[in-house]
Amino acid sequence: MISENQKPIQSNFKAKSEPHQILEGVELHGKNAIVTGGYSGIGLETTRALKNSGARVIVPARRKDVATKALDGIISDSDIYQMDLADLKSVQDFVNNFVNEGISLDLLINNAGIMACPEGRVGNGWEKQFGVNQLGHFMLTKGLMDIMAKNEGARFVSLSSSAHSLTGILWDDIHFNKNPYDKWIAYGQSKTASSLIAIEFDRLMKDKGVRGFSVHPGGIMTPLQRHLENEEMIALGWMKEDGSLSDMAAAAFKTPEQGATTTLWAATETRLNNIGGVFCENCDIAVLKKDVDESMKRYMGVADWAIDTDEATKLWEVSENMLRDQ
Repeated sequence: MISENQKPIQSNFKAKSEPHQILEGVELHGKNAIVTGGYSGIGLETTRALKNSGARVIVPARRKDVATKALDGIISDSDIYQMDLADLKSVQDFVNNFVNEGISLDLLINNAGIMACPEGRVGNGWEKQFGVNQLGHFMLTKGLMDIMAKNEGARFVSLSSSAHSLTGILWDDIHFNKNPYDKWIAYGQSKTASSLIAIEFDRLMKDKGVRGFSVHPGGIMTPLQRHLENEEMIALGWMKEDGSLSDMAAAAFKTPEQGATTTLWAATETRLNNIGGVFCENCDIAVLKKDVDESMKRYMGVADWAIDTDEATKLWEVSENMLRDQ
């Protein structure tokens, strides 16, 4: 079933609105946020914007030394924690430390991720993109739900991608044990999962006044593309032969700052107080993909399978079983 709320609310913001526009008049002093991957690309800009609006921002980082350098002058070193989403013990250790410190949690933003990487395995033989983008974040999110449940008005934002349109969940072969590995299908599946986790979170938490949202941040050139060769980005239409952005990318792609704005909007927009379990893009709730012009279907709108409540519940249960069996 698809939520009847999955339709734009005419937010008055634009695809390329800036963080200061989204957060104008938003008061976050006394609020606590966790931003995974909050030291690179759009994650760094999310951290910066939330901090500028008064929030305490905690950044769990796989490369703590890199994060400390990138976040110098933005947040305190004591708010940078070691955590590797590919290592579930590391995730559980972070959760335990956070819970033991007795900090309330107003915003959980699952921003970190890997994209179109060579085939790899993590955990219990899990395909790496699903293992990092979904299962690592799933353990983190589940571990923090009890804290968020005590804090009415808290929000969870999970970053998806237009790549979710490539595939729903491959229920018969999630980890590519039967079929040849395809890095883009694997990425697309993980980003469908990133949406579905927010849909089910919202169903489980809305009676406690806590809401969940998934977000497509838009096309942005960030370190997320580190596994792509120039030739592939040229073939995708993102770059020219000389290494500069293609005309299409120059016109459509966002800056990292602009790429953070839909996350910030979903995290703070008061008009969403009674709405949750929806997929957002361009600082508004996204349209259904079936209503998007054919030429833009790959880049805009949300596919039914990424916001289907039955699929979301199934994925939550399957993910729980995977963690239980590790």
